[in-house]
Amino acid sequence: MTVLHLADEGEAADLAAFLSRLLHYDRSAAVRLQAAGTALAVFGRPPSFEVLAVRAVRLAKPYENGLDVTLDVTVSAGELLEGVDEQAATAGVPDAVTGPPWAGVLPPRGGWRTEPGLPAPDALRALVAAAVAEFRARTEELAAEDRTRAELDRIGRDIWSRTVGETGLPVRAVHAAQSLGFLRKSAAPGSGEGAPTLFSSGAWLRLRTPFGSVALRRAGTGALGISVR
Repeated sequence: MTVLHLADEGEAADLAAFLSRLLHYDRSAAVRLQAAGTALAVFGRPPSFEVLAVRAVRLAKPYENGLDVTLDVTVSAGELLEGVDEQAATAGVPDAVTGPPWAGVLPPRGGWRTEPGLPAPDALRALVAAAVAEFRARTEELAAEDRTRAELDRIGRDIWSRTVGETGLPVRAVHAAQSLGFLRKSAAPGSGEGAPTLFSSGAWLRLRTPFGSVALRRAGTGALGISVR
């Protein structure tokens, strides 16, 4: 089994936490791993949010496995989580699985440019809290016979498809970032380290924070800007 040596116990704990959150939304979740040099990228797609989540993990030493100098494989998130040893700061890579369709379509590696208009972290968290409260209030107002899955989905689409100001970023992407632990407060208050940034590249938008990113294709852009790897 291939073993990844992570930079420290903190990186191992963060990876385990990310995998646990993905599994909370999908017990059969798969993740795509890409490692080169001292960087590991872990891609996942929590179905509730319709975004691609990306967690960057630092490695203790450049990834090498025989003649291979890069790793690119889709594996079970649950099996990968079982292979994480936080004390040893290692992760055993399980056998590859047949990846879901999203695993073959990743955001571009480059060409990203900063997009203006993204609110401060506290404002983003408040936006999500207000959306959650509105969803709860609107569903509680429904009569029991009207509280169908179709109606709940309709209300959810109405709320979560709204955009953050004029950025074009749907509120569901911010909700995903918070639910996956990407919008948590920085360990050093006032340092600005926790400030998220919005980027675009072709058809893609990416909300990046120091703790991870969420990416999605903008509505109505078709297949432009897709990287199939």
